[in-house]
Amino acid sequence: MSVDQLLKDGEAKMQKTINETKKEFVNIRTGRANPMILDRLSVEYYGTPTALKQLANVSVQEGNTLVIQPYDKTILAEIEKAILKSDLGVTPNNDGTNVRITFPPLTEERRKDLTKKVKKIGEDGKVAVRNIRRDMTDTLKKLEKEESLPEDQVKDYQNDIQKVTDKYTKEIDKLVSEKEKEVLTV
Repeated sequence: MSVDQLLKDGEAKMQKTINETKKEFVNIRTGRANPMILDRLSVEYYGTPTALKQLANVSVQEGNTLVIQPYDKTILAEIEKAILKSDLGVTPNNDGTNVRITFPPLTEERRKDLTKKVKKIGEDGKVAVRNIRRDMTDTLKKLEKEESLPEDQVKDYQNDIQKVTDKYTKEIDKLVSEKEKEVLTV
């Protein structure tokens, strides 16, 4: 493996970490309805777990209500059951044609809990980025011995690795800050 490939692979892994952090943030409820919160929900459909988004149209109504319109009305009860089993913490209302989920406004205490959760997810993301940096540095040291790279060139590569790491940890900090603002604003 070349050093350039090492840097490229490491940066790709860090970008994946950013994407995973963003996915985790989508699952944090903020009092506003967000259809993406249902993306990981599976519904039993003819004995097969199927993604909700393949079975229904999900739309936002009045900012705090999700309306789920199934393509097949016979699965309303299964959709309701899947929502109740999930960790969303909301109760669905089935009106016979649609399932509605109303998100109540968050209490101050719940907002503080969510802020702590956001910070933890962000910290986990930064730890993952640092672990990638450590792996890259270890691989660089092996390459240094195998290919007898000059010491000053190795230092330059280590600086490059640190710059990439700093870039992605700053991006995670920015994501955490935006999500905290979203959670704390009414």
